[in-house]
Amino acid sequence: MSDPSTYWLTVTNVALGIVTLICCAALAIGVVQEIVARRRKAASLSRLDHEVASLFGDGHAFQVPTLGVTMADGGEEVGKKDSK
Repeated sequence: MSDPSTYWLTVTNVALGIVTLICCAALAIGVVQEIVARRRKAASLSRLDHEVASLFGDGHAFQVPTLGVTMADGGEEVGKKDSK
């Protein structure tokens, strides 16, 4: 440590190490925030799916006031099959 060039090289390396650790911490915080946001979004969409299903009985039909009950795919209602 008596050589000035060795001292400044050591100080520079320590400073760069600290900056690297700060950047890694910021990256880790960003990744954790993204994962939490995606889980919250999935949970809220799941709750919304349950609410829609409870409103319409099944997720297959839509209630449109001017058209009545319409089918999203134009097919037959699920669970209402005629046995002949």
